[in-house]
Amino acid sequence: MWHVPRHDGGMRNDPDRGRRLKQQLPYPYNQDLSKVLRGLKRRNPITRRSKQANDPVTAAYLAAAVRLIQRHLGPGAIRTQDDGDDPDSIQRPLLSFLSQRAVAREVDRNPPPFPRVGRPSTMRERWSRQSHFIADVLRFGLWAWQYPAPHQDEVADAKDEVLRGPDPVRSLHRLCYWNLTRLLDTPMFRLGLIAAAEAEGDPVIGEAISERDRVNGPLWRCFYEEFLRSRGLRLRPGITLDDCDILLAAIADGLALRALADPAAPIADSAQRRCLLGTAALVLSRAARRAPRTAKAWHSKKRSAP
Repeated sequence: MWHVPRHDGGMRNDPDRGRRLKQQLPYPYNQDLSKVLRGLKRRNPITRRSKQANDPVTAAYLAAAVRLIQRHLGPGAIRTQDDGDDPDSIQRPLLSFLSQRAVAREVDRNPPPFPRVGRPSTMRERWSRQSHFIADVLRFGLWAWQYPAPHQDEVADAKDEVLRGPDPVRSLHRLCYWNLTRLLDTPMFRLGLIAAAEAEGDPVIGEAISERDRVNGPLWRCFYEEFLRSRGLRLRPGITLDDCDILLAAIADGLALRALADPAAPIADSAQRRCLLGTAALVLSRAARRAPRTAKAWHSKKRSAP
């Protein structure tokens, strides 16, 4: 049986053990976070921040914070009412639930192989201020490799059907349904909504959102470009792939927000695996037109004619 580490400090005395445990953590905690977590303090000029960023104990506090985000923001958020008969008495804590004491208590509930003893003093060893911890949680939560980048293989067959299959419309609906339901299923989408509302005047949030879009944007743009090429289409003058990427991303976020606020809204059909994002993508496809046949293709068709 796996021995669950129950310490509250780093693994400075046994770096090899720390690296082994880091590799056994679930994705994305097993990734190199040295460029993601920039709020960590340095104990001395010799200590490198990357050691702190990739310490399993640091990951333990991040995992606890992520569970608290899901518990308070959803999916399956737990709402507390001061008065059971008064719906206005529901507590709406936003990010105040990520206090040092709350996160340290949540570390005790970490699943293996995360370390499972949390103390506010251990957090203060890593983050000199609570605002620095919140900033790193936002950077981690909005990191592009949370979603959708690492999940592209889940719909590889749907993408292939869109590009080369006999029924691209049905496959496009399936792909868009996956994208929308994935958004709704991740607590990080809800965190992103709060972050977006507070992005004005906050360079940390603004930078994290911009970096996420910078990484995820090309993933979809490459797909749009391949779709146009495989279907013999090209965009009309004045419309770019960047325009399509921004429009569909904004529509996806808007539909997901509407679905959260109004679950009865006719946005997604789970039985048919269709949603309005697919309809929007089909409407946007009208921005493309048939590419003119090259001379080589025209002569090839002429020679093959009976």
